[in-house]
Amino acid sequence: MKSMISPSMMCVDFAHLQDSINLLTKLNVEYLHFDIMDGEFVPNYTLGPDFMKAVRDISCIPFDIHLMIQRPEDKLSYFDVRPGDLVCVHQESTVHLQRVLQRIRDMGAKSVVALNPATPISSLEEVLDDIDVILIMTVNPGFAGQKLIPATIGKIKHLREYLDTHGCQHIPIEVDGNVSFENAGLMRSAGADIFVAGTSSLFSKDSDLYTAGQKLRTIIA
Repeated sequence: MKSMISPSMMCVDFAHLQDSINLLTKLNVEYLHFDIMDGEFVPNYTLGPDFMKAVRDISCIPFDIHLMIQRPEDKLSYFDVRPGDLVCVHQESTVHLQRVLQRIRDMGAKSVVALNPATPISSLEEVLDDIDVILIMTVNPGFAGQKLIPATIGKIKHLREYLDTHGCQHIPIEVDGNVSFENAGLMRSAGADIFVAGTSSLFSKDSDLYTAGQKLRTIIA
């Protein structure tokens, strides 16, 4: 399956947003990743609808909207979801997961379920038909700059095997959390397809954005 890059907009240089978007466009990134946190499901607040609208005005790249919020079914309308976007909810964030996934699809977007490091793969069994992408959190959600939880590399591999066994070879695996250049290679080998890139690779202070993007693209090719 083709590898894809989804830059974490939480890590972008806000003072030079247009320049960053221009470089990401030149890199042909497939998505722009927006972490939406409510201070309840995770202990942090981050990006919101107004920032997303500002990016919509200057970019045509589809959005990868990661809702780390309680009761996402009540708040989907806040985010101007468009056809071609990815919209991700956490398995634990709602008591009606299937209903939320169907609503996302009804909006024309692709439905994504996120699994935290301790959330079992088996929790997806009853909603596989409603899922377009599965996101494996390789850190506990809430903050950028965390270290990779080593067991999550094996979890990516197990998920790929699980999906293939259940006739879901078409479902891509997305990874989020310490997607460094080194870890990205391990994740790709384990079966990951979509890479949420932040401060440990794409937005590293050790390289310019374009050079880092080219390097990441080569590693996950």
